Amino acid sequence: MTLAPMAELLTYEEIERVAAAAMAVGIRRFRITGGEPLVRRGIESLVEKLARLAPDDLALTTNGLRLGETAAALKAAGLKRVTVSLDTLRRDRFEMITRRAGLPMIFEGLAAAETAGLQPVKVNTVVIRGVNDDEVEDFVRFAEREAVEVRFIELMPTSGLSPECKELGRWRPALFVKGAEIRTRIETAFGPLERLEGVDGVAKVFRTKSGARIGLITPISDPFCGGCERLRLGPDGRLKLCLFDRAGIDVKKALRDEKIPAEALGGLLRTALGEKVRWERGSLAFCSSEMFKIGG
Repeated sequence: MTLAPMAELLTYEEIERVAAAAMAVGIRRFRITGGEPLVRRGIESLVEKLARLAPDDLALTTNGLRLGETAAALKAAGLKRVTVSLDTLRRDRFEMITRRAGLPMIFEGLAAAETAGLQPVKVNTVVIRGVNDDEVEDFVRFAEREAVEVRFIELMPTSGLSPECKELGRWRPALFVKGAEIRTRIETAFGPLERLEGVDGVAKVFRTKSGARIGLITPISDPFCGGCERLRLGPDGRLKLCLFDRAGIDVKKALRDEKIPAEALGGLLRTALGEKVRWERGSLAFCSSEMFKIGG
């Protein structure tokens, strides 16, 4: 992987300009994601800039490795809540999947987020047959024990987790576990799940008899494209309608070369939202997305 020079990435001030324009056209919720956002120097400064715009929600998704040392500062800067991506609770599997050590650091980060008040703390887990699908019940117990919301996510045709999951554009259906199967396994082990209504976001959220909150995100077996209202601004300045939008809109060019004013920037965002209504991702066989660049 070749890293992009900093000059090619949007500055925090440029991101703030786009966010302000988004607020002006009615977007009220922001999430900072990645890649891994906590490796970018001075990330607290970006949080502070976005918090000053007073959005309804300001969240961050992280792999958790640096969360322990940054949670308090992120909260002080104005971050409201955090989601940690964690696909296994076992050290050997963690090192196989991520190609690094550090599982205890993630547990420390979750505790630090709780202490700092970055709540509700959520954990995202991508379920992959033959890789970690035997840990579904363990994650439910983890949710009960740690009082975090665990959200099980269906595997999508993206690269970055391991070569077996997505290699050279080939979608591997044999590794896919439907959300319905995950729910059945949970109910077999823990009893019927109570569906919680009125929950924002794309997850279907349930409560176990013990009170643990469990989410299911099913973009493959039960696509929610029709109700998705998200836009994604990459660090390269590409505004994308969807994870699988390969082209996007070149916001960086508009900001730097065209010196676009705030009103016109808002018009660009309105155009993107209008195009999103008609967006179709197409066949999974031809979908591809480098999730380690785009984020969740």
